[in-house]
Amino acid sequence: MNTEAIKNIYTQNFGIRPDERVLVFTDTITPEEQLARAERARRTGLVAIARASAEIGRQHAKDIVYIEYPSLGGPAMEPPVNVWQAAFGKKAVSVLKGKKLLGPILKKTVSQTQIEEAMAVAAANADGAVDAVIALANYSTTHTTFRKLLTAGAGARYASMPLFDASMLDGPLAADYKELKKISAALKRALSGKDVIRITTPNGTDISFRRGGRKINDDTGDLRKPGATSNLPAGEVYLAPLEGTANGVLVLEWSATRKLKYPVTLIVEGGNVVQIEGREPFVKELAQKLAAAPECANIAELGIGTNAKAKRPDNILESEKILGTIHIALGDNHTFGGKVSAPFHQDFVFFKPTLTAASKDGAKTVIMKKGKLLP
Repeated sequence: MNTEAIKNIYTQNFGIRPDERVLVFTDTITPEEQLARAERARRTGLVAIARASAEIGRQHAKDIVYIEYPSLGGPAMEPPVNVWQAAFGKKAVSVLKGKKLLGPILKKTVSQTQIEEAMAVAAANADGAVDAVIALANYSTTHTTFRKLLTAGAGARYASMPLFDASMLDGPLAADYKELKKISAALKRALSGKDVIRITTPNGTDISFRRGGRKINDDTGDLRKPGATSNLPAGEVYLAPLEGTANGVLVLEWSATRKLKYPVTLIVEGGNVVQIEGREPFVKELAQKLAAAPECANIAELGIGTNAKAKRPDNILESEKILGTIHIALGDNHTFGGKVSAPFHQDFVFFKPTLTAASKDGAKTVIMKKGKLLP
């Protein structure tokens, strides 16, 4: 295990100071999970990386809080109460319970008004919150109210590292961050002022949607400022498409962790996946996820990879960062500019994409052609 790369998370990405408090957490395999040997080994290795990260952190910060909790079975699920208490402090959690906010948050039934009320609680109790979080849970906590309240409310810095494995310590985590930021800034400029976005790929994907003035975000690995959040490995520019505007076809060749035996086709109408086609077993798995709540079928995110060190196509944490790829997510997007809160957020990566963006006057610009960013 490359312990120097873990050290760099504290010293370079976060710039952790000795007087700061850091929360490190991960999730463990439950008896209900039926895992192949390789996946079980990766999950066990992830816990080992989390434990090593906490131990190394004690060389850089006076207070490292480490928590393991049983896997929640899917991305975008809210962490358990003990993690909330460690992150926000017991007083803040008590207030959230007293105002009857924590229950709806954990159940993913929270309204926007309730989120705003919870945000005020987080801000008022920011002194009791941790300064930084290293989230090494296998299932992503990026698109949770937990993360949103910590960063936007309490001002904590947050590294989300779902599906992480040891190979990333020597690969995309060692990115040229100066170049990554340069590419990200250029993409943000190219998308600025554009409204209608269309993505096509050689495998038959053809989808368009409106941006509707939504904020264009970047994920550059810089976690030094209060409220900063990023995946590690980092490397994408992303936005939440305007709900109800996406139409077209998505052809999936990869799930989050494997190449599919057969392509899976998603039919998108009015901003939602309305049909899933294909003879791949993944069809049934995805259909079950989308059936959990109507919001799970929402076209939630457009992301563009900007990390030249990212290479692996079989792990979504890395593959969505590959320079010249596009990823589109389903489900929750309320944490980065959208309006949908759902118990699900899953990205799918598309290779050799062409991205065309049009301004409101109809003028079109080709920003990426067959996986190559254009000047």
